Amino acid sequence: MFTAKVVLVTGASSGIGAETAIEFSKLGANVVITGRNQDALNNVAKQCEEISPTKLKPLPIIADMNNENAIENIIKTTIDHFKKLDILVNNAGVLESGTIETTSLEQYDRVMNVNVRGPYYLTMLAVPHLIKSKGNIVNVSSVTGMRSFPNVLAYCMSKSALDQFTRCVALELAPKGVRVNAVNPGVIATGLHKKGGMDEVQYEAFLKKCAETHAIGRPGYANEVSSVIVFLASEGASNITGATLPVDGGRHAMCPR
Repeated sequence: MFTAKVVLVTGASSGIGAETAIEFSKLGANVVITGRNQDALNNVAKQCEEISPTKLKPLPIIADMNNENAIENIIKTTIDHFKKLDILVNNAGVLESGTIETTSLEQYDRVMNVNVRGPYYLTMLAVPHLIKSKGNIVNVSSVTGMRSFPNVLAYCMSKSALDQFTRCVALELAPKGVRVNAVNPGVIATGLHKKGGMDEVQYEAFLKKCAETHAIGRPGYANEVSSVIVFLASEGASNITGATLPVDGGRHAMCPR
């Protein structure tokens, strides 16, 4: 399905990004994976190669989305290596909790830089190549971009910005044959929340509570998001652009009661 396509997935060393890279590899794509953890990235690269029908080796690139030079290097290395780019998956993101009373400006900057400024710049650099290939972009947002939640203020703001970015860029690039969409996951059991500061006990309780906060009655899994990313990037979605698609067990449709 993606034979000879070049797919770039950021934040691919774990969770949704890793699962997405593996899924594209399985469908015959040449995959470029970025992340900050060399060992984790190498591990994902190995899984991609094993599952690839023709044992294609992914191109791993160590990159911090906070760093402009690192972002420039991602595109340069990809084009030097594969000579083109067909699909960009902006997945790298950071979750930090905090309210208007407890979120420092430093935290706010960190979240906005990784979740919005990074994808903004990477997309800007990728667009000329995507116009050439008539490719497409999938942004990994969150249900927090569509609905309001307390105590994740900067994160919610960053994801609603990413949703608006998705729609605006979709309108800008549609005349040039490039589609732009986003997926908006609910709680996905990837460990992201532990990185965001929860300990094991809090995390277990949090996942239990998902039974009440998600209509389907459970948290989601990374492969349930990666399969939708792959669909949006495929020819099957050729008439979809500017969409922000909830993959959240119905959470976006719920109200407290």
